[in-house]
Amino acid sequence: MSAADACRALRVTPATLYAYVSRGYVRSEATRSASRRRRYSRDDVERLRRRKEGRRDPDATAAETLRWGLPVLESSITLIADNHLYYRGHDAVALARSRSVAEVASLIWTGTFERTFIDAPTAPSVALTRGRRLPFTAGAQAALAVASVHDARACDLRPDRVAHTGWRILLLLTTVAAERSRPAAIEARLARAWRVDDRGIAAIRAALVLCADHELNVSSFTARAVASAAANPYAVVSAGLGALEGIRHGGISLRVESLLQALRRSRNVRGALVERLRRGETIDGFGHPLYGDGDPRAAALLDVLGDAYPRSPELAFVLDTTAAAAALIREQPTIDFALAALARVLRLPAGSPLVLFALGRTIGWIGHAIEQYATGQVLRPRARYVGVPVNG
Repeated sequence: MSAADACRALRVTPATLYAYVSRGYVRSEATRSASRRRRYSRDDVERLRRRKEGRRDPDATAAETLRWGLPVLESSITLIADNHLYYRGHDAVALARSRSVAEVASLIWTGTFERTFIDAPTAPSVALTRGRRLPFTAGAQAALAVASVHDARACDLRPDRVAHTGWRILLLLTTVAAERSRPAAIEARLARAWRVDDRGIAAIRAALVLCADHELNVSSFTARAVASAAANPYAVVSAGLGALEGIRHGGISLRVESLLQALRRSRNVRGALVERLRRGETIDGFGHPLYGDGDPRAAALLDVLGDAYPRSPELAFVLDTTAAAAALIREQPTIDFALAALARVLRLPAGSPLVLFALGRTIGWIGHAIEQYATGQVLRPRARYVGVPVNG
């Protein structure tokens, strides 16, 4: 929408509209015209309009905020604006190419790149998860449950101590995923376990960094809710994993893996996608409500793959799929699609996209826990009763 249209819809002045933009209520981006005017998200304007009108009905307004609605709490970690993703003011795409996983964790947890929290991990549960050959999420939650019992330091919820605990948790989950405990950078340990060459290490690192946080997604909100009860960071991360595995969140990557596997057997990718649409099936991994011009995380990760593996047949197949899907449904790939693409190009084991998503997002969960602990507040929304009337 133009500024004039947005102002008319909201019945506000341009100055008020700009204030809404600065507060994150309405996203805007520059147009390609010579005038360099900005355009404003129609969805955001409509949400804000409904909120203003809904002040006469507080129950309806509260319900709306929980469905991709207006901000419900404050955070200094992540900003999504103008089709970009920022961690504490730093462009996440730039960080994915220039900083290590540990440095990005430090930025999100402490606000600086100084990695003062790195110390030895506690991993008493690794033998348990290896021996039972559990899927990653179940194995990780089992490892967290056992490790928390043996890590008394996790009860210290001061910010710097939580950062130390967070690093121990991240290394523990890396050990569950890689089944190796030899000291090395997280991305290097994963690459070694998955038999990925040196070119792939940069791609794995980029994936972890780009997945580190994404504001108040369902798993991060879950993590904050658990942290608000003063539960320790092990419980926070375990809860986040449970939410992430759902197919409406990170678990969608499993469906994208299945989609790519089926398309790879087809001689006509576009034709196969058309048939899916005719059957009423979705093309998973395309279109994100927060990015009108495409998910920048996906574009960045595909660029990294292109730089490292320009002659990869799997990358060519993935890019062909992206082009065909974009032409059919007018949507760009999401980070879920890009993670599945990375898995194909690097020939990673099944389920590895979800593993990468979980390891990266653990950084964000710890960051949100640190913020929530500091508030001392319990997240306790109210429900609007819609059941049978009270009798009598």
